[in-house]
Amino acid sequence: MEESGVKPSPLGRLNAFVAKSRVGKRFKLSERNSSFTTELRAGTATFLTMAYILAVNASILTDSGGTCSVSDCIPLCNVPTISPSNCSGTSPNGVSLRLVQPDESCKFDPVNPGYSACLDKIKKDLIVATVASSLIGCVIMGAFANLPLALAPGMGTNAYFAYTVVGFHGSGNVPYKTALAAVFIEGLIFLLISAVGLRAKLAKLVPLPVRISSSAGIGLFLAFIGLQNNQGIGLVGYSSSTLVTLGACPSSARASLAPVVTAANGTVSLIPGGTVSGGIYCLHDRMESPTFWLAVVGFVIIAYCLVKNVKGAMIYGIVFVTAVSWFRNTSVTAFPNTASGDSAYQYFKKVVDVHTIQSTAGALSFKGIGKGYFWEALVTFLYVDILDTTGTLYSMARFAGFADTNGDFEGQYYAFMSDASSIVVGSLLGTSPVTAFIESSTGIREGGRTGLTALTVAGYFFLAFFLTPLLASIPAWAVGPPLILVGVLMMKSVVEIDWNDMRQAIPAFVTLILMPLTYSIAYGLIGGIGTYMVLHLWDWTEEILAKFGILKGSAINGEINGADHHQDNEGANEKALDV
Repeated sequence: MEESGVKPSPLGRLNAFVAKSRVGKRFKLSERNSSFTTELRAGTATFLTMAYILAVNASILTDSGGTCSVSDCIPLCNVPTISPSNCSGTSPNGVSLRLVQPDESCKFDPVNPGYSACLDKIKKDLIVATVASSLIGCVIMGAFANLPLALAPGMGTNAYFAYTVVGFHGSGNVPYKTALAAVFIEGLIFLLISAVGLRAKLAKLVPLPVRISSSAGIGLFLAFIGLQNNQGIGLVGYSSSTLVTLGACPSSARASLAPVVTAANGTVSLIPGGTVSGGIYCLHDRMESPTFWLAVVGFVIIAYCLVKNVKGAMIYGIVFVTAVSWFRNTSVTAFPNTASGDSAYQYFKKVVDVHTIQSTAGALSFKGIGKGYFWEALVTFLYVDILDTTGTLYSMARFAGFADTNGDFEGQYYAFMSDASSIVVGSLLGTSPVTAFIESSTGIREGGRTGLTALTVAGYFFLAFFLTPLLASIPAWAVGPPLILVGVLMMKSVVEIDWNDMRQAIPAFVTLILMPLTYSIAYGLIGGIGTYMVLHLWDWTEEILAKFGILKGSAINGEINGADHHQDNEGANEKALDV
């Protein structure tokens, strides 16, 4: 350049300086044909496409109730219109006033004010936990593995954690603290099998059609969550005849449902083990919810950005819907004129605040370790992490051009150790398993080739530490649209299934359909693997008999329908990791 008289631009000089520095050599900028500014741009693009996880993950995990319990509920007056402080004597209608002590029903609609206040604190804790675990994961991946991959709590596993394992407001079989212990132990096991090199081999043990369809099944599960009232846009509601139906009615037109029993004396009480489902039944005014139509606008914004390949599509839709919802005294406000709404608004006005985790950090409990539900959750977390995280790492390595003919790539060992370590750290902070994000492909598409991309994402997560009041004020109807569209993105794996081969198609479909309809990833996997085994049991038996010479002819000559196909699947294992 100097000979031609053209001086390098300031950015060119900066890139050249960094490339020759210890930092540039450490991250191999020149070797991987990248530059410092390219890595910064790639990290920015990656963060924009995955920043929605900060609001979505905290919102989903808060639905589990966290560490909140009945003890957080406060006694209320038997006449709802009278405050507890004035609950004495007789009401104007002649009713004798008394305080009613809270029971299990205080956690469900209408939610007790004390429990609601606890949930608000938990959500703030979980936002910080999400930020911290993502930041630590990205730093480990960038500094040690030197790969342009970002990490954060995974979509799908967080929903399984909140709605299946712990249950809505703690209505599941495993308490929140015990579920964190399951994630912690699973993380240690995952770390061990990563250290000894068993990850890829274990991923291949699960039948091919189940591996492929599980990704799409999780996508349907997330979309189903995003379509509901409490966690999404509210389009889907309850029907006593068809189970689900069209909803989207305003909150004033919704009713709560509960399984109750009427005693001989006419007393109505909740069935033991039953829970109250808040606001899932529309009495009237279907499709007239203002928040639903605002969410539809957000959905269209995200969808249009995805169609046009605009980076940060998810975040644009969330920002628009949230910004409109922050105005008070509107029909779509996130801060209604109630005690809880006023409290939330006061915290929102701080804008910048460094929130310290008060309840979720170190909240592990090993009391339920001997129960079957605990190990069911642990095994499911482990399977999803082995399959999803390992597949994502291999896919991103191939996409970036790092993988060799065997599928291995530079930094593979440290990459495996990075996400496994992040799972352990995340459980100690109070969040569900951390995984490599497929959105990292956005940064790779922008030219990211080194760990500087991941460290740039970590820098953005660090800035998010100071914006907890804003992140805690994102409403459910802003989170619903990205959940639905994440489901769309996860559906693409179904094209890899051979739908003409019923031995693949049936287990794949069972896995796919059971996940959303049973509200459980675990049940979907169990159904898919069980169906696969049943459909292949006859062939496997004949193969064994033929091997020992008991049965001759058909098995040896490959005349058993599907036997040759089964052998072909062995060669497809490497492709299966692309889920």
